[in-house]
Amino acid sequence: MNDKWEIYKDHANEWRWRRTASNGRIVGASTQGYVNRNDCLENARRNGYTGD
Repeated sequence: MNDKWEIYKDHANEWRWRRTASNGRIVGASTQGYVNRNDCLENARRNGYTGD
C-alpha cells in the first residue's frame, strides 16, 4: 500500500490528518481538529497510520 499520510494544521490552527491513495483520492481524514498534535497522531494510528 502506497498511501500518503499528511499531518497538518488547518485554518483554525488545529491538527488534522488526511490519507491519500496512490491514485490521488482521499480515502480517510480526521473528522475533527485537535489542539495537541499527539492526540491527532493517536487518532490517525487508530485508523491505520504507522508513522511517527
